[in-house]
Amino acid sequence: MSRRVAVVTGGGSGIGRASAVALAGAGFTVVVCGRRVEPLEEVAAEAGGGAVAIRCDVRDPEAVAALFAEVEERFGRLDVLFNNAGVGAPPVPLEELTLEQWRAVLETNVTGAFLCTQHAFRLMKRQSPRGGRIVNNGSISAYVPRPMSAPYTAAKHAITGLTRSTSLDGRAHDIACGQIDVGNAATDLTAPMQTTGMPQADGTIALEPTIDVDHVARAVVYMATLPLDANVQFMTVMATKMPFVGRG
Repeated sequence: MSRRVAVVTGGGSGIGRASAVALAGAGFTVVVCGRRVEPLEEVAAEAGGGAVAIRCDVRDPEAVAALFAEVEERFGRLDVLFNNAGVGAPPVPLEELTLEQWRAVLETNVTGAFLCTQHAFRLMKRQSPRGGRIVNNGSISAYVPRPMSAPYTAAKHAITGLTRSTSLDGRAHDIACGQIDVGNAATDLTAPMQTTGMPQADGTIALEPTIDVDHVARAVVYMATLPLDANVQFMTVMATKMPFVGRG
């Protein structure tokens, strides 16, 4: 049986890196992509030959089209897309955000995920056997915001809408779509949670617990390896004692 093929965006670090390595360990050929080639090649090496690195900026429609064309040419199909690429904006008061900061978050987190979903959808519909799975990286912010996080929170709410629409529209084509919402996975981006602390809903600054990113990667593998007649629509993986409900 040929190896299944997965694409992981934003795969050079953090959740994307851990998930790419875990998917390779689960038997997938993983196409790991992002904007910087060097960390992608490190991930491919860490995956022990189970991954290939392809540079792609998900904000660029031509780059996304080229990515999926190369996937189809090299492997003939796509079984899983993990829409993981994402960025945040500086934690400043909403009225001080620049339009450029707003656009940067929405273009990467929402438009990038949409472009990749669109190309994956087309390929999954026409391949034989048809179908596949799309997993979107949401966030606790898809439900409740952190203080001073309007662009990121708006983007993650939009991802939930994209997840639901893709799940519905994919039914007729054997394309499943689910979302994993992560709270406080320990990555370079979340290091301040354990060092300087994070703003809280009551205006204080507090340290927050984190979880090993491998817990998230294992959850992604679980979602990715289900048969297409089963789907995890939404999954939340979070540090047990993190401030979640109301962020308070």
